[in-house]
Amino acid sequence: MHRNQLLIHAITIQGLSYREAARVYGVSKSLVHKVHQRFLTEGDAGLAPRSRAPRTRPNQTPPEVRQRILELRTKLHAHGSDAGADTIHTYLAREHIVVSRATIWRIRKRSGQITPQPQKRPRSSWQRLQAQQPNEMWQSDFTHHRLTTGQEIEIIGWLDDHSRYLLHLTAHPRVTGRIVVDTFTSSANSHGHPASTLTDKGMVYTTRLARGGQQAGLNAFETLLKLEGITQKNGRPYKPTTQGKIERFWQTLKKYLAQNNVATLSELHLVLDRFREHYYEVRPHRAISRRTPHDAYTLIPKATPVKPDTPDTWQVRYDIVGKTGTISLRHAGRLKHLGIGREHARTEIICLVHAHHATVITHTGDFLGEYDIDPEKDYQRKTPGPTQCGSGCP
Repeated sequence: MHRNQLLIHAITIQGLSYREAARVYGVSKSLVHKVHQRFLTEGDAGLAPRSRAPRTRPNQTPPEVRQRILELRTKLHAHGSDAGADTIHTYLAREHIVVSRATIWRIRKRSGQITPQPQKRPRSSWQRLQAQQPNEMWQSDFTHHRLTTGQEIEIIGWLDDHSRYLLHLTAHPRVTGRIVVDTFTSSANSHGHPASTLTDKGMVYTTRLARGGQQAGLNAFETLLKLEGITQKNGRPYKPTTQGKIERFWQTLKKYLAQNNVATLSELHLVLDRFREHYYEVRPHRAISRRTPHDAYTLIPKATPVKPDTPDTWQVRYDIVGKTGTISLRHAGRLKHLGIGREHARTEIICLVHAHHATVITHTGDFLGEYDIDPEKDYQRKTPGPTQCGSGCP
């Protein structure tokens, strides 16, 4: 029996007063009076429970705003972009539509656009690590993508840790050590050198930790960082969260590429260019207070590395002098040609490189020349020594 029926039973059959019935059933006297009046007016139908919802809702979100929220979500999802409540909130603010993030979430949930995921770790428990300035640290990685023809492609990216600014994004049949150097140099020429880099321990990024953890020689990328005074940081194996920002970026990119399938490498580059422009100039980023990466990257001064006067870098190269009397040497990411002399053609040599200085000897220890490498020139002449002077020698 419903509570209202019990109240009427107490008044009509037991003869209790409003005050007594209210005390017995633990309700207010005014409620007992209201239920009795309904019974007298409507009979048993007046005892049925009634909705407590208000007849009017002056603060309810207008239908056109609800429709715009759902349209934005559908459009962003089809575009391959993030379509969460925070992102939609930012786009609505640009249209001068004021609505809370919680309201957006409720409207999407009622429309069936949200799948509950109670197993997810709450964001309040996350610990975010972030560089304090632009160019304080760059993250880099490469990922795989398959064209509609079935061809496997690798995409390399450089991302600013502080602002999430996408410094570089290109696709290649295969990412090599030379491509790492070229893409880094291209980004540095456009945006300045970073104070540090963070990558995994892939061989295209580092070889100093190879050979079972023993120290090995530096590759071209590591040599370039040493020469520029840039600190190199590497994450631990099987710990992709160390490079979490670039790893999270791949998730966003792959969602976009899934909606923009292409068949050729040139078409993929066009898609990547469109995505890059949208990513750092249009798309609001939650981790940087809903600003765009471009705004965050240009807001405060950039960090810079301290270039050492004498970089502590060593390189040993075994080679054979060519017919033209030269050997080729990749130094700081660029190919240099050292002039040994035609009389030494086909001679096996050892080239010792320390910072910007190179010494060439034969396998028997005979001295062939010294070089002060000029980063701006491709061909490097011998440095005049005690037995090798210019016209000004006495």
